[in-house]
Amino acid sequence: MAKMNILVTATTFPRWKDDTEPSFVFVLSRLLSIHGYNVTVLVPHSYGSKKYELMDNLKVYRFPYFVPYRMQRVCYQGGILENLKRYKLAVLQLPLLFAFEFLNMARLIKKEKIDAIHAHWIVPQGFLAYLCKKLYGIPYIATAHAGDVFPLKSKFFRFLSNLAIKDSDFCTANSSFTKKKLLKISGRKDIKIIPMGVDLSVFSERNKNEDLRKRLGVKKEFILTVGRLVEKKGIKYLISSMKDVIKKFPDAKLVIIGDGPERKGLEILAKDLKLDGSIIFAGSVENRHLPEFYATADLFVGPSIVTESGDTEGLGIVFLEALASGTCVIGSNVGGIPDIIKHNDTGLLVNQKSPGQLANAIIRLLSDKGLRRRLASSGRKMVKEVYSWRLIGKRFNELAASIK
Repeated sequence: MAKMNILVTATTFPRWKDDTEPSFVFVLSRLLSIHGYNVTVLVPHSYGSKKYELMDNLKVYRFPYFVPYRMQRVCYQGGILENLKRYKLAVLQLPLLFAFEFLNMARLIKKEKIDAIHAHWIVPQGFLAYLCKKLYGIPYIATAHAGDVFPLKSKFFRFLSNLAIKDSDFCTANSSFTKKKLLKISGRKDIKIIPMGVDLSVFSERNKNEDLRKRLGVKKEFILTVGRLVEKKGIKYLISSMKDVIKKFPDAKLVIIGDGPERKGLEILAKDLKLDGSIIFAGSVENRHLPEFYATADLFVGPSIVTESGDTEGLGIVFLEALASGTCVIGSNVGGIPDIIKHNDTGLLVNQKSPGQLANAIIRLLSDKGLRRRLASSGRKMVKEVYSWRLIGKRFNELAASIK
């Protein structure tokens, strides 16, 4: 029996080796390849990336959508929604992205003899897969990651999303919260919740590294947060919470991994609150170095919020990575985070935008090592049973095998 040829489309994908962009689409595509499919990946080009390369047996095509290439602004470095807010040029380039992505999908369908499409993000990829199904009869799986559905207020984009969801052969959501949003848009009830996963061989307690503490200058309590420094991550509330935390734990350090448009403002906030000695802005860290940060920290905090536009955390892979590393977590009760954090079982949940609740939760966990261990152990067990990439890959393999 001939192998099925699958085209994976996405707007977030590693641009080169050791990139800091999220890698979950790459990992899932590689798992489909391991399960026996011929996988071709189509993603937007970024200045400095190759237009074509083989990555772990995946054929990766990157399509340019604007010249000069260094002026491409729609994708990467925070994602489409953030870039549309930041750059007027990105708004002008969006129709070009749609057009060039569709043209390249049509080209690859013929060139690679594509049998099925796995479209990550409902718009634009899901809608473009819908067009390809209508024109070429190619079935598709549409996978929503939240950022593509939470802020959809435009009737035009809701219309495109409705078409993409309803006509997909299978539609998946990364969390129960995302599924509710998809149901509201389309009325489709057979949406499957299949989250993105975590590699338990990469994220583990074995990565604990006391030398990292020395390099960072963290002598005692080590609080970690990881994420793009944008509004929905809610980092300003975590910084504000440290004012109360250091009253109880004067030597505690908050290490912030990530970069983004809010960094300068956050650094000013830390200075204004006289917390610049307690907060370390570590900047972007390559994915391969993240495991030792997670495993070495005493606890991980993800203070995400719901923005005015409706954008929020679809799932929160950082929580999975922390729990897999044996580190206790605190998260906001928004978006898909409660799928991972069951309060007082796999971590602690707090209300969004509440420095006081964050401080109380941090102090509670730093004061009780036994509680930290219990929550972390329960969380790691849950991650192993539900969120390992091996299990997630198997579920997507079953979907692909069911496509007629």
